[in-house]
Amino acid sequence: MAAETKTPDDDEVESSRAPLMDHLIELRGRLIVVTASMAVAFIGCFWFAEWIYNVLLVPFEQAARQVRGGDLQLQLIFTAPLEFFFVKLKLALFGAFIVAFPVIAYQVWAFVRPGLYKNERLAFAPFLIASPVLFAAGIAFVYYIVLPFVMGFALGQEQLGPEGRAQIQLLTRVSEYLNLVTTLILAAGIAFQLPVMLSLLGKVGIITSRDLIKFWKFALVGIAVAAAFLTPPDPISQLFLGGALFGLYGISIVAVKLVEPKDEAEEG
Repeated sequence: MAAETKTPDDDEVESSRAPLMDHLIELRGRLIVVTASMAVAFIGCFWFAEWIYNVLLVPFEQAARQVRGGDLQLQLIFTAPLEFFFVKLKLALFGAFIVAFPVIAYQVWAFVRPGLYKNERLAFAPFLIASPVLFAAGIAFVYYIVLPFVMGFALGQEQLGPEGRAQIQLLTRVSEYLNLVTTLILAAGIAFQLPVMLSLLGKVGIITSRDLIKFWKFALVGIAVAAAFLTPPDPISQLFLGGALFGLYGISIVAVKLVEPKDEAEEG
């Protein structure tokens, strides 16, 4: 039986198959690490879910004290037997993503890092640091500014009038409050990445600071649409997020100005 002869095309296929398998094996390993970190973080967050929920209630409690006065105890309700249990599951999953985010981000970076040149790695390093910092700033913005104002406004609609008038009081469900908090936190965390995204586009020369200044009116409309889409359907949180985004847009102009490629005329 005659021996089979290999063509140059066969050799090329064999040489490309090995690196592809290596990448798939590496990807599998990194997915295992991400899944394990999420599982560990989920278990830990579920164990402390009730404590975490009470921490998230602090802005609501502060707003209740200011509106109602005194040291009134805040009351939330749930209307289904397992509602609070599923709230804790959802809270644990949400907390697990935030806790495990540094591990997830590192695994993504470690996977794509070998395909980047040294100067590209150095260029991306500041953005990798700025992204979680801005996400944390978005969480702080929601926790310390947006939530107290929104809940204070909601409590201000109560009718606790004198005798003879109907009493209208806010009784919030535990699931509805968690949905509000998680939606606002995710919306602000994503929205606060605007300087990072625009700076990256400016770094590669897709946009310039002049473009951002020139089209600021269109950006304002886009910001209004994004704020309406990302936040719950209430004008208060939309105005807060829209105002913060427009301020970040101004910061982005300065950031893009610093990182954008310089023209030869400007350098001269």
